[in-house]
Amino acid sequence: MTRPRVGVVALQGGVREHIELLASLDAVPVPLKQPTDLLGPDGLRVDAVVLPGGESSTIDRLLKMFGLGEPLSEAIAAGLPTLGTCAGLIQLAARIEDPAPGQGCFGVLDVSVRRNAFGRQIDSAETRLETAWGPAQVAFIRAPEVVTYGSSVTPVATLHDRIVAVTQGSITGIAFHPELTGETLFHRRLLDSIA
Repeated sequence: MTRPRVGVVALQGGVREHIELLASLDAVPVPLKQPTDLLGPDGLRVDAVVLPGGESSTIDRLLKMFGLGEPLSEAIAAGLPTLGTCAGLIQLAARIEDPAPGQGCFGVLDVSVRRNAFGRQIDSAETRLETAWGPAQVAFIRAPEVVTYGSSVTPVATLHDRIVAVTQGSITGIAFHPELTGETLFHRRLLDSIA
């Protein structure tokens, strides 16, 4: 059986941790830095994609600068299985309640998000989170929250009655970092979603 190829947006943030976690699950991680990493002459070069955490406005700016944002958002909208963690959730969102100046988002996940909803870096914490898919040990670092969501979105997890994980079709957006704790639940689900 062919090992799934999973693109990891490799412009800023927790790239290495996602690559290592995917490799431990027998996937082939593919760093994505430019459009040709994503699209070749025969179409998509990857079976799924991960948008890591980091600084959301910086990631948005780099996606535009490297020309990766538009082809990536089009591929995701067309059904490419996708996992966005922390800043990745913000990038996938339809709306950002408190964007940095000039900050945009893909608009492929029908949610509104609020950046840094759980406090500053000093408020970071590791926690056991109950999800619709089972328990997960994850890290919250300047995490966003989902403030509103459309009818096609299903909440997957909450923390203190605030939505921190959602799914919509082939897209999963989570406000936290499973890759920092070695939690495989979300990456395994991404791999399972590959047709």
